[in-house]
Order: sequence, then C-alpha cells, then structure tokens
Amino acid sequence: MIAFVSGGARSGKSQVAERLAEKLWRQRGRRTRLCYLATAARSDGEMLQRIDHHRERRGDDWVTLEAPVDLFTAWRHVAAGDTVLLDCLTLWASQLMFASAWSESDGRAMLQRLVADARQRDIALVVVSNDLNEELPPSDALVWQYLSFLQLLHRDMAQQADRVMEVVAGCPLDWKVQDPGVEAWERSPQDGR
Repeated sequence: MIAFVSGGARSGKSQVAERLAEKLWRQRGRRTRLCYLATAARSDGEMLQRIDHHRERRGDDWVTLEAPVDLFTAWRHVAAGDTVLLDCLTLWASQLMFASAWSESDGRAMLQRLVADARQRDIALVVVSNDLNEELPPSDALVWQYLSFLQLLHRDMAQQADRVMEVVAGCPLDWKVQDPGVEAWERSPQDGR
C-alpha cells in the first residue's frame, strides 16, 4: 500500500498520516516495525520544538529514521514488510534543492525508486506533503522553481499511490482509492468510500 497525504500548513495532515500508518501496521499484525522517516533538519528552536512534539505524540511504537536529503541513507534500515511514514516531502524537496548538486530529474527518480522498492519489498509507505501552490504564481524565480518541482513530486506521488488524501481542517478527503474499474471521482457520496 502506497498512500499520499497532502494538506495545508497545520491542517492536521501529519496526524491523519500517522493514524493511517498505525492502522496499516496493526493490519500487518505488528510483526514488523513502524518507522517514521523524518526529513526535517534540526535547525532552529521552533523546528526542535516541532520535532519533540511530533515524537511525543507518536509514542514508543515508532522507530525514527532521519534523512533530510538522501532518503536512501535511512531507507537502508527499513526491512521488508515494515510500515513507513515519510514526513514530509515539502521539507525534503527544499533541502534537496539547496544541496550541492541536484537536479529535478534526480529528485523525481529518487522518490520513484523509493516507491518502487516499497512495492517490491511489501513496505506500506505513507508520504506526507504540504499543499503550497494554492495562490497566484510567485514572482520570485527560485520560489517558482521550488513550487514547480514540488508539484511534479505531488503529481508523481498521486499517480503511483494506491490512496491519495487531502486534509482540510483535520478532515481527510479521499481523492483516489485504488479500486479496479472505479476512479475516486466517479464514486457517489452514497458509496461510503
């Protein structure tokens, strides 16, 4: 299962993604690990407080792996059958852009390799990201490059994911749920899915 969860800043997307990852992990019988693949760099006091708050909220069942830029450095510690929450794509994309040598295609390829490896090794993967492109295009070229790159990553994830959710004010909305022959937007609200 590959899931993509997006939402605005402070929308509750991380909590929704955590609950989804925990549910997937419980469905697997808790025989494997529940991993949090953190992309946040320990930078300033506010970020340290947010990291501590997230760790406290998650509890002791979670194993934290840190990968601010090179996802595969931490991914090597993920075993077949584990459940992984990657939080978040937004920070990873920005840090990757400011790494010494990066390209848009390399970033997209890295994420696609991660998803492919998750499928191959039966790793349940939940990826979280921020919706940032909700306003008029920015006039700053670097900001526009970042938003463009992030939106490409979002499109890639939405295409590859079995489930795509958007969180608005703490309420998760399914945009895509893998179901042969029926696309999410074709379902009526009465379907209950």
